[in-house]
Amino acid sequence: MLLNLSTVLNIPQKFLRRELLPLLANLRLAIGLLLAIALLSISGTVIEQGQAAAFYEANYPEHPALFGFLTWKVLLLLGLDHVYRTWWFLSLLILFGSSLTACTFTRQMIALRWFSRTWNFYTQPRQFRKLALSAELTTGSLADLVPLLRQRRYRIFQEGSSLYAHKGLVGRIGPIVVHASMLIILVGAIWGAMTGFVAQEMIPSGDTFQVKNIVDAGPWSQAQMPQDWSVKVNRFWIDYTPDGVIDQFYSDLSVLDPQGQEVDRQTIHVNQPLKYQGVTFYQADWAIAAVQVKINNSPILQIPMASLPTEGRGRLWGTWVPTKPDMSTGVSLIARDLQGMLLVYDSTGKLVSTVRKGMSTDVEGVTLAIADLVGSTGLQIKADPGVPIVYLGFGLLMLGVIMSYISHSQVWALKHEGFRLCRGGAPTAPR
Repeated sequence: MLLNLSTVLNIPQKFLRRELLPLLANLRLAIGLLLAIALLSISGTVIEQGQAAAFYEANYPEHPALFGFLTWKVLLLLGLDHVYRTWWFLSLLILFGSSLTACTFTRQMIALRWFSRTWNFYTQPRQFRKLALSAELTTGSLADLVPLLRQRRYRIFQEGSSLYAHKGLVGRIGPIVVHASMLIILVGAIWGAMTGFVAQEMIPSGDTFQVKNIVDAGPWSQAQMPQDWSVKVNRFWIDYTPDGVIDQFYSDLSVLDPQGQEVDRQTIHVNQPLKYQGVTFYQADWAIAAVQVKINNSPILQIPMASLPTEGRGRLWGTWVPTKPDMSTGVSLIARDLQGMLLVYDSTGKLVSTVRKGMSTDVEGVTLAIADLVGSTGLQIKADPGVPIVYLGFGLLMLGVIMSYISHSQVWALKHEGFRLCRGGAPTAPR
């Protein structure tokens, strides 16, 4: 038995038109998808994104579990540590975009095509019966109607004894622009998730680095990562208020080419990042990297400092400085900020002195002088090529919403049987 090839090929088309497109264009489905995306986006805001596994293990323990079920293992299994790049979140975005596209072509475009067909002149009085507002007058003429319509800013078309006028056409196009802008926003979000990356670096003053510590990245992000340039931290410093509270912290950064030549230099602070070749460097954190000391008449020694556990009661950094050549004994230095004050503890753990930058103290039989404290700048580094696309979409969205508030209305008129005049209109409320 031979099969009709056209019938076989028409099966997918019938399924697409009768089953799939109406399902995707369903308003309830679109609202449900939008709510799901909103809720998942909230979870990505509440739960810290792109942190190390140890961070989630410490903050989301198994006993007791948050809400009775949310532990670090569940969080990592579901991908809640990088919500915006999970397959299920991107699938929701694609499905919602498909729903918007289906709605645009099955409803908005059809409505616009229907409007284009109504630009025909009415030639029979019975055609006015289908209009929401219509009347048949025994007095008046088209010549009397034209100036009234022009006064109300209608665009008028006249052919013989028939007249058509309309205004507010952009009100019909507005919903289509809104749908198109939302699709552009979704494309930008997906593109950014697939090609962007987030990195974090803690760099001491004077050091040069390349972006290496990637904490979150899309599968196509390699092209966005810096390959042939590096960044030097010329200087990091903090401004304090008279009360000793941090007012602002700054990083003087230089972008270097492969030959080490400076191609850009900026001083960044919170809300004032450095942008170079699509990569943005944000001032995000700080630390104390090292202390520079002199023991008696020795050269200046730079000794690293490490963060000390405080159980959430502030931040402290400490180090140990040997006071004998064989390193058999020494003193401990503790600092809490870059203002230059350090606490000095002897080998028994007793507080023996408080010293500031540029001062010295005698301890353990030696003279210990503090030359300087070296700060580290904490940088959050991001690349998101989808941002310009998202901004374009939001701009069009605002324009489309404004357009949708413009009311569209149409007027038809027909002169027949001597002095009889039929008039009708079809106002359309803003969507």
